[in-house]
Amino acid sequence: MENFRKMVLWLMAIMMGTFLVECRDSVLHRVGGGRYTWAPNINFAEWSSNEQFYVGDWLYFGFDKHTYDVLEVNKTSYENCIDKNFIKNITQGGRDVFNLTNAKSYYFLSSKGHCSKGMKVAVYVHDYTSPLAAPFLVYNGFATDTCGQMIQLVMLGTSLAWTFLNYI
Repeated sequence: MENFRKMVLWLMAIMMGTFLVECRDSVLHRVGGGRYTWAPNINFAEWSSNEQFYVGDWLYFGFDKHTYDVLEVNKTSYENCIDKNFIKNITQGGRDVFNLTNAKSYYFLSSKGHCSKGMKVAVYVHDYTSPLAAPFLVYNGFATDTCGQMIQLVMLGTSLAWTFLNYI
């Protein structure tokens, strides 16, 4: 019976270590690199080439909502600065976030002629390669710490198993 307890404890320790190593918290990317950098004359291509985007990450657009906007568009619209038939207008208050939910290319631009002044960005989102990557959750519009929750669940399970094994 003692060997069984040791084996169960080792398996739980390995499982906890795996969750600690394999989790990746999401990252908030400030588009353009600053707090209010969704503006003309910023090299967004250079900025995005220096970032790594993964599923579950967020983009933050900071701008004057009375002057600029942020539209998600397809590749053709991005390349030609076409602001009609956009996929989604993510403009809400000038400090807007966008969740990167799929591994694919995303394209954004600002309308009213601002795109031709350089206000467009393409981001290339990758899957996180961890085999046990925890899914990213949004609850009531706020990001949750999935990795932390998973670790808490594993620790709770360990405690319950330890208590159970002590009564056998």
